[in-house]
Amino acid sequence: MDPQTLTELLDVSVLDRLDRIEDLPADELARSSALRKEGYSAEVTAALLTQAQLRKDAVKKLGPFAEDMLFTRDGLAQATRLPVAAHHARRLLGEGKDTGGDEGADDSADAADSTPSIADLGCGIGADSFAFAGMGAQVTAVDADEVTAAIATFNLRHLANASAAHARAEDSDTSTFDALWFDPARRTVGKGTNSGSTARIFDPEDFSPSLSWVIDKALAAKAAGVKLGPALDHSLIPDEAEAQWVSHLGEVVEVCLYFGEARQRPGRSALVMGERTLLVHEDDLPADDEDGVGELGRYLLEPDGAIVRAGLVTALCGPLQARRVHPKIAYLTTDVEPSGPASAGVTTYEVTDVLPAKIPSLRKALISRGIGSVVIKKRGADIVPDQVRRQLKLPAGDKATLVFTRLGDRHVVLLTQPC
Repeated sequence: MDPQTLTELLDVSVLDRLDRIEDLPADELARSSALRKEGYSAEVTAALLTQAQLRKDAVKKLGPFAEDMLFTRDGLAQATRLPVAAHHARRLLGEGKDTGGDEGADDSADAADSTPSIADLGCGIGADSFAFAGMGAQVTAVDADEVTAAIATFNLRHLANASAAHARAEDSDTSTFDALWFDPARRTVGKGTNSGSTARIFDPEDFSPSLSWVIDKALAAKAAGVKLGPALDHSLIPDEAEAQWVSHLGEVVEVCLYFGEARQRPGRSALVMGERTLLVHEDDLPADDEDGVGELGRYLLEPDGAIVRAGLVTALCGPLQARRVHPKIAYLTTDVEPSGPASAGVTTYEVTDVLPAKIPSLRKALISRGIGSVVIKKRGADIVPDQVRRQLKLPAGDKATLVFTRLGDRHVVLLTQPC
């Protein structure tokens, strides 16, 4: 969206039309025609339809707040889910942090009543700032993109303790804030004929701002957090940081680097957020950190993606009485159905059979067992699940989950049922 179209979209009457867009027919072409007949330009019509769709898409991340917000496509893609943003806020505000007893409790009434200040440097559409301000911080947010900064201003308009501005993070004075938050842009406008397309940036020094600049600022801050993509190379994690991978409702959404007072323990950790919450830290790894590979048991355990990304799979072996099926594959196995807190970190399947991996033999084995519908999972197997499903050509029958993996040197298919 260009600045001129955004200016027109921010007109009160146009925003009111956006709020009432469900009054129009569901078909997008019919909606577009109706809006043009009402006198809206082609650009504003397109913006209205885009915002209506983005609001629907944003509900997954922002819940009911989405219906009162504006978005860019890339901004929504990088925006933090609200429960995760609340977790960020708790970390930056020091909630739940061990203060070492009552020392300093009587410092002054002013200290107790002071409002912590957070600079959100690269705020995007403002999701994290929304959480920071909602939890009581005074928030100053900036974004280098003019349209995105204006949208963040709109999204934060109901929060008196939050403001957003169009500025580069690199030009901001960070010295007066109690905490800094960074979410560097990791996409860039594509080149060529499709000028509106964007592409992922893989070199952290090409992030905006660059990762090295962000880390320098974070190291100098009283407290800081840096949100990055979950594929971050472990070698890029500073010794002074805690790197925490986070999954929400089964989807790995980020890795955050925490510095200063926002850091709870140095090293790698994984936070699983969902119906149950689980925190795993590298201190939980076995002391000998051996592979712990053993025979296939009654149950196959698929560790949560955040735990896999953090390299903490073996931390679950002790609590779940489990072992690995292969030293290089992130599946665990056990003879005891998982229970207790650590079970929140795995998806459990009961293994009913071990089948051959070659398609003709596998198809014959499945048909003989009455299996006609399969979910296909893989680790350590070079297959394309949709292609395998087409090759199997199964007749109607029962449903099962097939796991293509390795047991030692053998490529096998585990016939399983979710527990």
